Amino acid sequence: MAPSETPQLPLPRVMPRGWALLTQERPRPGRIRDHAWAWRLAVATVCFGAFMGQLDATIVTLTYQALGRQFHAGPAAVEWVSLAYLLTLVALLVPVGRFSDAHGRKLMYLYGFGVFTLASAACGLAPTLAALVAFRVVQAVGAALMQANSVALVTTSAPRERMRTALGMQAAGQAIGLALGPTVGGALVATLGWRWVFLVNVPVGIVSLIAGHYLLPRTRQRRTGTRVDGVGVLLLALTSTSLMLGLSVFSGLGWPLWSAAVLAVATVLAGWLLIRRQRTSAQPLVDLSLLRSRPGRPGIGLGLLSGLCGYLVLFGPLVLVPVVLSRQGVGVMTSGVVLTALPLGFALAATTADRLLPRGLDDHRRAFLGTALTVAALALLTVLPMTTTVLPLVLVLLGLGLGVFTPANNTLVMGAIPAESAGTGGGMVNMGRGLGTALGVAAVTLMLHVVPGMSGERAAAAVLLAFGLLMIPAGRIGGKSGARWVRRSA
Repeated sequence: MAPSETPQLPLPRVMPRGWALLTQERPRPGRIRDHAWAWRLAVATVCFGAFMGQLDATIVTLTYQALGRQFHAGPAAVEWVSLAYLLTLVALLVPVGRFSDAHGRKLMYLYGFGVFTLASAACGLAPTLAALVAFRVVQAVGAALMQANSVALVTTSAPRERMRTALGMQAAGQAIGLALGPTVGGALVATLGWRWVFLVNVPVGIVSLIAGHYLLPRTRQRRTGTRVDGVGVLLLALTSTSLMLGLSVFSGLGWPLWSAAVLAVATVLAGWLLIRRQRTSAQPLVDLSLLRSRPGRPGIGLGLLSGLCGYLVLFGPLVLVPVVLSRQGVGVMTSGVVLTALPLGFALAATTADRLLPRGLDDHRRAFLGTALTVAALALLTVLPMTTTVLPLVLVLLGLGLGVFTPANNTLVMGAIPAESAGTGGGMVNMGRGLGTALGVAAVTLMLHVVPGMSGERAAAAVLLAFGLLMIPAGRIGGKSGARWVRRSA
């Protein structure tokens, strides 16, 4: 039986009933709330959001070629269909999470589904590339509202003794979305056209909205006095966007080269102001004190860097492989099937590693093992022919390595964070993931533009290998002192 839900104060009678649906979390029907499967139904509803988020992350890169033809745009412009979405997520995940803690996680989650669904429909109907990028920003606002609340809804819905099962269900939803993205994306682009890559979210979103209204529990404990640092959010968005725009200028965006210098200055200035503000803010977006090691407490800087690089080399091939295969005359549907090997390997490793790896293999060793597999796969990518026969084998090995590395690295990072800073630390992990994904898209696009032909493909693979090597420090987070800290914090 689910825990009892504390009642909320009734709204004034003068307030329209429809307004109450938009401003207050509604209770679940008694028959659902008291059912033995209530928590499973709530977690299954959250899995819809997890599925949609990961599906969208891997499906959109299959539209790049079609978008370029439709809007007569180069890769540097088309990549902003992904970058605009990712950078918005990076800026909003932490403040949205804090806002939801104060105003209701169910309410914000449902708002997220509504915004995501409407923006998906707008993306599918976008008349220009600029409009599509703008609608993707709105879509990312909805995704931030969902992602920032998903884990909290899972953990507050399930009984404590079923927590691992509930989180496993959510991971399975993410894994299915991640694995199906390239195949579904390739099939939709090849048959119905690129617009259906976005329109497919609409029916799923409508079902999820209805399910969430009836199946998700209300927020039982809310934080008061939660303040969102709007200036910090703007500085973070300005820093990351200026950096990516600068890279896009060198990737053939069509802007004059002097604009890259202006953007570089803006990146450095905004980054410096952001760091200064984080040092003085009472509720920083990025707690800089967590990055540095102190006596008896390891820093998480190396872990965040390794995690960023992990997501960079995960999403970089999602841009590289369709371009490589397209130059060989391979159709988009076949490219999608080939590309599925990467997220499929990641999903398999992430969901089965706990059962298949030896129990005595701690997270330090798992992170190193995952890194070794990842570096080996990236090395093969730089020397072997990128054909439909070879690529699936290399990509599945890369996915397996990252699937072993990522959970272990996240555990090391979160284990090195004091309990009272867990929310901030989790937000920093999500920021690193978003920035790594964006940099993966930008780095591959840059190399394909700067170095022509097959040499550009090899250069892009070599850049991914270089970032893969930067994942190696993860296994050293905290060393023995870090292990002692994790045990004391547990």
